[in-house]
Amino acid sequence: MKYNFLGDTGVLVSELCFGTMTFGGKGFWKPIGMQQQDEANRLIKKSFESGINFYDTANVYSEGKSEEILGQSFKTLGLNRQDLFVATKVRGRMGQGVNQVGLSRLHIQYSVEDSLRRLNMDHIDLLYIHGVDYYTPLEETMRGLEDVIRSGKVRYLGVSNHAAWEIMKANSFAQGYGWNRFEACQHYYSIASRDIERELIPMMKDQNLGLMPWSPLAGGYLTGKFSGNGDETVGARRAEFDFPPLDKEKADKVVEEMRKIANTKGVSIAQIALSWLLHQEAVTSVIIGAKHEEQLEDNLASTQIELSEDELNQLDEASALTMEYPEWMFQMQSRGRIPEED
Repeated sequence: MKYNFLGDTGVLVSELCFGTMTFGGKGFWKPIGMQQQDEANRLIKKSFESGINFYDTANVYSEGKSEEILGQSFKTLGLNRQDLFVATKVRGRMGQGVNQVGLSRLHIQYSVEDSLRRLNMDHIDLLYIHGVDYYTPLEETMRGLEDVIRSGKVRYLGVSNHAAWEIMKANSFAQGYGWNRFEACQHYYSIASRDIERELIPMMKDQNLGLMPWSPLAGGYLTGKFSGNGDETVGARRAEFDFPPLDKEKADKVVEEMRKIANTKGVSIAQIALSWLLHQEAVTSVIIGAKHEEQLEDNLASTQIELSEDELNQLDEASALTMEYPEWMFQMQSRGRIPEED
């Protein structure tokens, strides 16, 4: 397991992050996973022993149950808190009250306190805002996040599912007031869904922000079960919960290219999809989720796969984005800027 610095901090996190969206199985989250305490304990133990120190949850996952299960796993396994880097999120609705949702200072404060109680911890290492709230001024949100950091309840800040301009605006508020900025970005990114390469990744590289891709297997579609020669859809998440949105015709072509490489190397298609992300310069830590130990072991093995330049080119060509404005203008105007070598 390799470790990378998180954004512009001195914190090292494992190149794979263990996501716990499958824990709990309550309400909306039931199709995603129903892992209860005993199974969660086994998965956390296996991931930790494999070198993962980065764990991701959210207050909305199974209506708080995911946080409870994760916190209990750490306690049951007797893991040293200083060996763990734990992320959770705030924004989603956590009750019927009119103020129990969003990114107001009020909801941020209550949500952090509730998350700490469920996790049975005295601080959160990384707190993401889990989406946009167009009803709360961004300046108020940043002040609310600064409050929980200064109180000692949160160490670092992250942002999820925001546009590049929103992140830059938020961090400009932080810089102007001397507050803590976002250091980490959690966005949807996979070899079959490379949209964030248009605006978000260039911004992240420029600002030295960490990137944690969620759903790196596109909700299970990139395992190969839904295309080509595969037909093993029973129990698969996509069979019940067709998310995130995906251009499946394009994804099928990408899967077939990955299948060729996977067969050559004797590994799973999923490992190739994860390995491709691990080879991307902007990526800090890839969030994996597992319903059982065999799936976790398969995902962990992706860290051992080396893709050659030819293989990466092959995959990039199959998954390339369609060039859009203003990118084609940038490329056209850059021609001839520097004299070509003879």
